[in-house]
Amino acid sequence: MGTIRITTCSFMLSLLLVGNAQAAWTLNLTPGVTEISRSVYNLHMTIFWICVAIGVVVFSIMFWSIFHHRKSRGAKAHNFHEHTLVEVIWTLIPLGILVAMAVPATATLIKMYDPSDAELDVQITGYQWKWRYQYLDQEIDFFSNLSTPREQISNEAQKQAHYLLEVDRHLVLPTDTKIRLLLTANDVIHSWWVPALAVKKDAIPGFINEAWTRIEEPGIYRGQCAELCGVDHGFMPVVVEAVPPAEFEQWLADARAQQDAAAAAAGRSWTLEELMTEGEQVYQRVCAACHQPNGTGMPPAFPALVNSPVVLGDVERHIDIVLNGVQGSAMQAFREQLSAAELAAVITYERNAWGNNTGEAVAPSRIVQLLQGDGQSEQEGGQ
Repeated sequence: MGTIRITTCSFMLSLLLVGNAQAAWTLNLTPGVTEISRSVYNLHMTIFWICVAIGVVVFSIMFWSIFHHRKSRGAKAHNFHEHTLVEVIWTLIPLGILVAMAVPATATLIKMYDPSDAELDVQITGYQWKWRYQYLDQEIDFFSNLSTPREQISNEAQKQAHYLLEVDRHLVLPTDTKIRLLLTANDVIHSWWVPALAVKKDAIPGFINEAWTRIEEPGIYRGQCAELCGVDHGFMPVVVEAVPPAEFEQWLADARAQQDAAAAAAGRSWTLEELMTEGEQVYQRVCAACHQPNGTGMPPAFPALVNSPVVLGDVERHIDIVLNGVQGSAMQAFREQLSAAELAAVITYERNAWGNNTGEAVAPSRIVQLLQGDGQSEQEGGQ
C-alpha cells in the first residue's frame, strides 16, 4: 500500500509539473509580424466567434426543446409536412452568415495573392532536404542546411532550444520592404512555411508559385517544410532573419565578398591536410545525414563509403558521381550546392578517411575545369 501511495503521489506531482510547463502553451494562431499575418489572425478569430455564436444558439434551442417537450410532461409531437416561412428563414439566415464570412475572407485572399510592386525578389528552391535561396538581381545564391548536430539527433547529446529548427545559413530579408517569393523544387514537392509571416506555399518541380511578405519587426522567425517530402522530411527547417534595410545592405556586401572568396579559393594550391580539414567539415554538414559520420552508410539506399569500389576506384568516376549525382537513386548532384573548393575537399576526404587512405588529393582547379567544360558544352549544344 505504501508503494501505491508513493507512486500515486509521484504521478500527481508529475501532472502538476507538466501543467506548469504547459501553462505557456497556446492552441490558437499567432498574430505574426506582417500585415497579412494579422489579417489572417483577425479573419480566423472572426470566423471562430461566429461559429461559437452559431453553436450557442443552435444547442440552446435544441436543449430547450428537449427539456420543455419531453414525454414526461405529456408533450405530443405535431404532425405537419412543411412550413414555408420557417424554411425561408432557415435558408436566409445561413446565407447571410456565409456572406458575412465571405466578404472579409475574400478581401484577405486578394491581398495575399498580390505580389505586385515588390522591391526584392527571392527564388526559393526545395531540395531533399535543404533550401536554396537566390536573390534575383543581387548575385547572391546559397543553400541552407539543417545545422543540428548529429549527436543530438541520435540522443547522444542534450537537445538544444532550437532542436531541428536551426540552419547553417539564414534567409536574411530587410524589414519594411515588399519581398516577392518565387517557389519551386528540384526533386519532389516541398512546402515553404513560416507561421509568423503567414506564408505557406507549395514548391513544385517544374512550376513556380508566388507569395510575398513585408516584415515589420526585426527578428528571427522559424518554420519548416510542411509537405511530406521523404524520409528526412523533419530535417528541413526554414529560418528567416529580418534586419533593418541598412543592415541588409551590409549583409549583401558581406555575402558577395564571401562568394568572391570562395571563387578565389579554387584558384590557389591546397595541401592534402588542408583539403582533409575542409572536407571533413563539408562532409559532416552535407553528406553525413545519408552516409553516416563514420562512412558506413545506410544500405541499400545510401551505400557505405568505407572500402567502397567507387571511392577506392577511378577518381574521375568518383568526381562525376559527386558533381552529377546518380540517376534514379537518392544520390543528389552537388555541382550547384557546393563551391569548387568544397567539392574537391569532400572528395579528397572520402578517398582518405576511415582507412581508405588512397593518398590522392583532388585539386579545386580540376573541379573548376570540369564545371567550366560542362558549361561550354551546354552552350555549344544550345547553338
